Amino acid sequence: MTDIRLVDVSIRDGNQSLWGATGLSTRQILAIAPVVNRVGFQALDFTSSTHMAVAVRYFREDPWERIRLMHAACPDTPLQLITTGFRFISWETADNDFMRLVYRTLMKNGIGRFILLDPMHDMDALLEAARIVKEEGEAENMGALTYTVSDVHNDDFYAGCAARMAASPHIDRVYIKDPSGLLTPERAQTLIPAVQKTLRGKPLEIHSHCTIGLSQFNYLVAADLGVNILHTAVGPLANGSSLPPAAQTIDNLRAYGHNVDINEKALAQMTQYFTALAEAEGLPCGQPQQYDARFLRHQVAGGVMTTTRRQLAELNLEHKFDAVMEEVERVRGELGSPIMVTPFPQIVCTQAFFNVIGKERYGNVPDQVIRYVLGRFGRPTAPMDPEVLDKIMALQRTKEIQTEPAMMTLKETRKRFPASLSDEEFLLRAVMPAEQVDAMLANGPSPRHYNPETSGVVKLLKELAQRPANKQVVIDKPDFHLELRRNEETA
Repeated sequence: MTDIRLVDVSIRDGNQSLWGATGLSTRQILAIAPVVNRVGFQALDFTSSTHMAVAVRYFREDPWERIRLMHAACPDTPLQLITTGFRFISWETADNDFMRLVYRTLMKNGIGRFILLDPMHDMDALLEAARIVKEEGEAENMGALTYTVSDVHNDDFYAGCAARMAASPHIDRVYIKDPSGLLTPERAQTLIPAVQKTLRGKPLEIHSHCTIGLSQFNYLVAADLGVNILHTAVGPLANGSSLPPAAQTIDNLRAYGHNVDINEKALAQMTQYFTALAEAEGLPCGQPQQYDARFLRHQVAGGVMTTTRRQLAELNLEHKFDAVMEEVERVRGELGSPIMVTPFPQIVCTQAFFNVIGKERYGNVPDQVIRYVLGRFGRPTAPMDPEVLDKIMALQRTKEIQTEPAMMTLKETRKRFPASLSDEEFLLRAVMPAEQVDAMLANGPSPRHYNPETSGVVKLLKELAQRPANKQVVIDKPDFHLELRRNEETA
């Protein structure tokens, strides 16, 4: 019997997997924050540099303010940020000094736990990032073992990576990250013990998406093997391509004889809130998934899949989604079968997207694909297709990118901005379009209050305010009467 604790992923990974990372604003998060703090989570998977960029770009909200406010509202629950180590928001690799400033500023604003994930499993780079974090603050570091299916990524491979993490004084814990939901219970039975043997007593957590319906079985296997921290989501932000629902996971674990340390009343309130929010805002609820063997080929994680669907819908091309997913498998093979974790799913899916909607394959090659081919993200797992490689290397844009600095440095970047900028503003301006940061600052502090039960009325009033022809509005229902008249003197 194992005593289990949960990490909640609703706000970051659930939001990204099911709502394209754009589903939650600062005020919507803060409205439920005190309840979240009472649930008793081990940690809260709260943000990433991608989510920080979304706050600026889509909501015109200050992501630093969001972290500070949430930290103040959840003082008992560590806020977690996931990072690939040596980049921040931009795809451009940054030097140690720049990343020192990033990590220091994140911790100053309230991040208490970092997930360090190197997409190539470059342990030297991951351990260097962990060292920098520890030198700049007191946050906890968790190293990621990103699961995938290939001839290379066997149990010995992951055990070797885990051994490197276990030997580092800068790594506090390790987790198996299954972003595409590919892990099977049978493989979990061998993988988890292989990793545990190398960890020297450091805690092991598991994070497995529901994409093909296997994650809840994996969690039961993990618990039986002594893994005592599992990652889950709540209500509409669970299931689908997100993670297992907390309530069902708790019931399953208890049925298997395990204890779960949780405030169930607060968890129920949190679930009810996000359910009401999804209904009020017209956001989809995650649904239990059936086994789909296609995912074993393209391996696209839920957040990237949702984003791809949204991009196609914006172009009225949603009917091409299946074609894009088929093209993903082909492009991934041509690019050397990179492990499908940030930033590679975005890179592969973007190229597949352009290949499907364009006149010819690789007729439009995004800059990040070129940088990948040039080795800016590390060495591919397998050789790239020679014809595709030759075509990309012959592009004029490739020649231009080859002349760019291979790395963003703090010293040179500082020269572009006034010394009077705060570290928070400087970091955003260094990696984001100026007009987006300007719009965020002009928007002022984020609203603090949100009630999903009144959101429909608020939206209606805003729409009516934009229609000067409407002089009077009457809403008459049983037990409810609202009458509004336009004041002609102030209209």
